[in-house]
Amino acid sequence: MDIRKWKHWMGISALLFACAGAYAQPQPYPTRSITLVVPFNAGGPTDTLARILAQSLGKQLGQSVVVENIGGAGGTLGAARVAKANADGYTLLMDHLGLATAPTLYKNLPYDTRTAFSAVGLITEAPMAIIVRPALPAHTLKDLATLMKERPGDIVFGHSGLGGVDQLCGLLLMTAAHSRFQLIPYRGNAPVMADMLGGRVDVTCSQLASAAGYITSGKARGLAMTAAKRSPVLPDLPTTREAGLPQVDITVWNGLFAPHGTPAPVIQRLAQGLQAALKDPELSARFLKLGTEPESAALATPAALTQRLNREIDRWAPVIRSAQQYAN
Repeated sequence: MDIRKWKHWMGISALLFACAGAYAQPQPYPTRSITLVVPFNAGGPTDTLARILAQSLGKQLGQSVVVENIGGAGGTLGAARVAKANADGYTLLMDHLGLATAPTLYKNLPYDTRTAFSAVGLITEAPMAIIVRPALPAHTLKDLATLMKERPGDIVFGHSGLGGVDQLCGLLLMTAAHSRFQLIPYRGNAPVMADMLGGRVDVTCSQLASAAGYITSGKARGLAMTAAKRSPVLPDLPTTREAGLPQVDITVWNGLFAPHGTPAPVIQRLAQGLQAALKDPELSARFLKLGTEPESAALATPAALTQRLNREIDRWAPVIRSAQQYAN
């Protein structure tokens, strides 16, 4: 072959190989929509927060974030779904304190909570409100503690199921009051509130996002909120410390997780997107209406969420074992 023709064809071949190599390079994550699993039924506080977050996070990542509700078994069904998903960043989990109590509550948990997930970052931390039906003769938290001692096991405390944050709040109340409730599990917060309105539930703990409307309308009486400071949503509602029972200290933190093994660059991109989403003024305003605030960039990190999860697992294990409250 003529040397000039050979060089010509070699040049073309090199160009084709270069183009093929460039085309074969993976596209930056994400390239398609992301599923955000909420392990609770639609309409609850975590679901509401997740849908707000999904909008802002989607803007930051340049792809839609679609919420998928997989409720049941105290949030463990949805968590298991994510634990078994492909570790590619396209299936995420938004879960709360219940993720940390499941290892003690469930003896046959289908995943190891400490190792099944890659943390992305904390999202928010919301207080709970301790509320009673208006006819109950308890106008303060100390009134409730006194009533519990006078009628041990008679006051009905409704909660959304074993392992729910409202049940944990009830356990703390019993410990602080040195007495006990009649603990009645329900399938979610909505039926608890329905029975409170019907006079069949005396007391419950509910995330402030859900409780505020009932308190302001007079359908329920707020006794205290489980936070270090009062909320601008209900500024007249005292904290449990102000109300005389500082031991009742519980907040509902929400975090974003991916399956274990998700590549570090993907986790980093998700964390960056989360931090930017939490700075969105629209998200902040909508969170505030629900009685909570977005976490700072310092806490919306994998390290901060990993530490929080492990700390909460260690904190709640002895409380649950002491109460002998197990799901299976």
